Formats: sequence, C-alpha cells, structure tokens
Amino acid sequence: MEVEDGAQLCFPQFPNTSCRKPLSPWPETVTIMLYSISLITVALNLLIIMSISHFRQLHTPTNILLLSLAVSDLLVGLVLMPVEVPRKTSCWFFGDFVCATYIILSGIIPSASIGDIVLISVDRYVAICDPLHYTTKVTGGRVKLCVCLCWLYSVSYSFLYLKDLPTQPGSYKSCYGECVFVITNNSGTDFHKRQQSLVLNFIVPVILIIALYLRVFAVAVSQARAMRSHITAVTLQLSVTPKAKKSELKAARNLGVLVVVFLLCFCPYYLVSLVGDNLVNASSASYVLFVFYCNSCLNPVIYALFYPWFRKAVKLIVTLQILQPGSCETNMM
Repeated sequence: MEVEDGAQLCFPQFPNTSCRKPLSPWPETVTIMLYSISLITVALNLLIIMSISHFRQLHTPTNILLLSLAVSDLLVGLVLMPVEVPRKTSCWFFGDFVCATYIILSGIIPSASIGDIVLISVDRYVAICDPLHYTTKVTGGRVKLCVCLCWLYSVSYSFLYLKDLPTQPGSYKSCYGECVFVITNNSGTDFHKRQQSLVLNFIVPVILIIALYLRVFAVAVSQARAMRSHITAVTLQLSVTPKAKKSELKAARNLGVLVVVFLLCFCPYYLVSLVGDNLVNASSASYVLFVFYCNSCLNPVIYALFYPWFRKAVKLIVTLQILQPGSCETNMM
C-alpha cells in the first residue's frame, strides 16, 4: 500500500507534504487540441505583429491598437496556454518563483487585452461620431501614450492585487507539487478582492464598451439611412453634419464583431469568477478558462475574414517578399 500511495504522489520522497497527482480534467485528445490552439494563436498573432510593424501604410492609430492587442494575444498563446495545460493535468515541478510569475502574468495579459478593446471602442466612437475632428483628436502619439498607460495600469493593478506573491511565492499552496492562487468565496478580504477585480477588470470595461458601440451603431445606422434616402446631392453637400466615410462604417462593423467575440469568450470566465469556484466543478472551470484564452486565437481569424490588408500582408510574408528592398512601402489598401 505504501508503494501504491507513493506512486500517486508528486514527490514520493516527501510523503507528508507532497500533493497527490491530479486527475486530468480533459481527455488526451483535448490536451493535444489545446496545445494546437496555442501554436495557432502564436503563429496568427505573430503575422499580425509583423504585418503592422513592417508595412508603413498600416501605421495608423487604429492599427497601433490592434498591434497592442495582438501582442497580448501572442503572450496568451506563448505563455499562458502552454503552462495552463501542465498546471491542470500534472504536478507542478517548476518551483514557486515560476508559479508566482505565471500567476502575475495571467493577471497582466488579459487585463491589457481588455484595456486594448476599450481603447479600440473609443477609437471607433470618435471616428464615427466625430469624423471631422478624428485626425486631430486621435493621433499616433496619443494612441501610443494610451497603449503604454494601458499596459502600465495592467502591471500596476496586477502587482497590487497579487502583492503577496512576489514576496511570498509559495504562501497559497497547501502541498508541494501544485501552483495555485486561491481566493476564497467568503465574506472576508479575499472575497472583496475577487469582487474588486470583477468590477474593475470586467464590469466597468464591458459597460463602457457596450455604451460606446451602441452609440456608434446608432450613428452608423442613421448615416446609412441618410445615404439611401432620396435627398438630393446638393442638400447632402450643404449638410452641416459631417458624415463618416464608408470605410469608417465598415471598420466599425468589423471591430464590432471583434467586441462581440470578446464578450462571448470573456463572459463565461467572469461568470464563474462571480459564482465562485466551489460551485463549479474543476472540469467545467478549466473549459471556461480555455474559452477565455481562445479569444486570443479568434481575433486574428476575424482580421483574416474582414481585413483585406491582412490577407495581402500574410501573402507577402509567407512568400518572403517582405525581404525585398522597399517592401515596407508596398500599397496595402
């Protein structure tokens, strides 16, 4: 019996303090699929980063925001998804410091993604609702500053929220061989931290995103009706209300799809966070987490479906035409 019990321990040499080997919440085929999704996420977002970084015509304020979103999505596929699989399916052998680093990054990266989505919504709001002043209000310098502030906020908040981890990286584990950060669902300080994170990282951004896009689509619909009406060309030209370009309306629609996918992927995760892990079985919670992470894979797929410049850029990258002199000046529109 002792041999059998030892075989079930992560560290048989420490029978009193070792964790038992966890049962995988997924079949082996699902684990392989998750690793595949991780690789696809890295590859697709790397293409986005290379496209926007290389081709000068794509250095627009909106694309700078998409670049920041692609960076956070790349980190999800490169860091969070590959580490989450062994963390859930086997013992943790990488030490307390690596565990603490992973947990801190798992707070910073999704928070930055949410911030980027908010900034994209603000960008589309200004482009559609105030097109006359868009170029003066939304400049490359201001967008870069907003992106830096977004990442700075994500880093600062995550370190404040997880302030015990850097100094006491192993304080939350109950035994050797696990990597956890437990926030209990009770009336104490930990539950208030859970509520605070839910409000600041999800509820407030989602309310802001939905409010902005409702306004954007209301204006877009009214402008579409105006363009289809039988008002004479002279009347349209004399109108004092500037109309957004057709390309701006299309961009708003495309980024609206991005936001809808974001909400569909993020809502289940934060719903589980609100309900509490003790009311949800481990398998369901794990699937919800990967739906949360899969948003990072779906974003570049949306680009491929709706953005011709991305498809053209991918073709130039895959065929190595970007290595030719002057390729950064290629017309991408």
